[in-house]
Amino acid sequence: MTHDHDLVLRPTQEQITAALNPPAGRNGGDLVVETLAGLGATTVFGLPGQHALGMFDALRRSDLRYVGLRVENNAGFAADAYGRITGEAAPLLLSTGPGALTSLAALQEAAAASAPVLAISSQIPTAGLGGGRHGYLHELPDQAASFRGVVKSVHTVRTQSQIPSAIEAAWKSALTAPHGPVWVEIPQDVLLAETSIPVVTGGDAFPEEVVPRPELTAVAAHLLSGAERPAIIAGGGVVRADASGKLLQLAETLRAPVVTTPGGKGAFPWGHPLSLQSWIEDRHTTDFLEDADVLLVVGSGLGELSSNYHTFRPRGRVVQIEADLGKLESNHPALGIHADARLALQALLETVSERQDESAPERVREVLDKVAARIAGQELTLEQEVLASVRRALPADSPSFWDMTILAYWAWSAFDAKGPNRMHSAQGAGGLGYGFPAALGAAAADPTRPVLAVSGDGGALYSIAELATARQYGLNVTWLIVDDGGYGILREYMNDAFGEATATELTRPDYVALAESFGVPGVRTTPETLEADLAKALSEPGPSVVVLPALLRMFAPTHLGTE
Repeated sequence: MTHDHDLVLRPTQEQITAALNPPAGRNGGDLVVETLAGLGATTVFGLPGQHALGMFDALRRSDLRYVGLRVENNAGFAADAYGRITGEAAPLLLSTGPGALTSLAALQEAAAASAPVLAISSQIPTAGLGGGRHGYLHELPDQAASFRGVVKSVHTVRTQSQIPSAIEAAWKSALTAPHGPVWVEIPQDVLLAETSIPVVTGGDAFPEEVVPRPELTAVAAHLLSGAERPAIIAGGGVVRADASGKLLQLAETLRAPVVTTPGGKGAFPWGHPLSLQSWIEDRHTTDFLEDADVLLVVGSGLGELSSNYHTFRPRGRVVQIEADLGKLESNHPALGIHADARLALQALLETVSERQDESAPERVREVLDKVAARIAGQELTLEQEVLASVRRALPADSPSFWDMTILAYWAWSAFDAKGPNRMHSAQGAGGLGYGFPAALGAAAADPTRPVLAVSGDGGALYSIAELATARQYGLNVTWLIVDDGGYGILREYMNDAFGEATATELTRPDYVALAESFGVPGVRTTPETLEADLAKALSEPGPSVVVLPALLRMFAPTHLGTE
């Protein structure tokens, strides 16, 4: 019996001749870029360094587009966003030691958010590998050890013949659900040495499918079909699996209300009668979900944010669909189904029975009315108007990227993403500096739509150098900087906890003048003119900066039991 994967295509005489006579002047770096091109990559991000020059020299002999950022961590954020937007593994080319290590925070965010990033780093020469102290520039006893706790898989290359296979294996790892960052490292001498290995002409690295077990989806379908008060929590796994359509169909079949997590923004239509929107940090939503007799959790590990800071205590039966085994039943006992969200939802659609429940939309409206009344009692008109202005100014199909700033915390709960895969933030790992470089990566992925980045002034200083990148490549990103003179959310946390804030106030530049010094148009706006200024900036090609001096406040939390 012959299986498809047992078939080997016979090379043509032309291919044999080409393989026997590879072009001169190629090195190990050419094998890297040829493999990437063969796998379907078109764009790479990164920053050159001495040990990695073999890779970067090979770029000029390839058709790959290079987008170079000014800091490795920012290059990682750009690759992260490119991967989120395209669903492809975004290559990130880095140098040894300090260059590699500087990318760690970005790779942690990619891991937390399941963004496919293919990081390829140089290494010290082969003679220095093994942990001895040889004194090479950038030497670490075990560079890969710094990444093993962050990325999905680590691949160390020692010879040129290993390069195509290692990169293919890493590519497959990055794109197998759950998506994530992977690490490949190649010694300097392997990259620089001339090669007689044939040109890499293709790649076969199709990701494995994570298929649900049929006996488990049968039980889940039975539970959901017989539920009196089913509800659904939709996480980022729904967005990454492109399963929003199947989620909508299932929710309507079951008449089940749906709330989305911050990572699942846009997975369910905001204005749908069954939409609890994204107020997952509100006690009224938490109470509603706790009251569900069957709760379906799709593509979420019910972590800190998605469980209202671990105050969520479900009383009914929980069914959890999750591609990441580490997240499956890690916070709550459940009928755990290890599967890609799209495949599992399809299996449920084929087996559930339609429910009749005319009360579900009314129960949803009651929750949203309670949430609105709670917020209305806190005198937060400015914050709500600013967020509404951003929403009106941003085209419905444009993606937005949010740094860790107070306006982003509002957006997690209150911003209508207008569709899946359009709102992204650094809420996975929670590091500063994500918004602007990530938006640059998204603009490189799709130059046909303007992209919005949102930062506070503290986060903006992490990535201000990338204004040069935005100008150099003409990337269509508008950067909204909310300037409150410091680390605003930390200021609030410390004032609430200790009565006084420490180390939160910042001396900062004139952001408009600074942007203009890079050749990027800048404008200082007000809450009253924000919508018009932002819409104008978004409508014009190329990068721009809009600065809003404003002191925004967060809505009161409900997980502390003090409201």
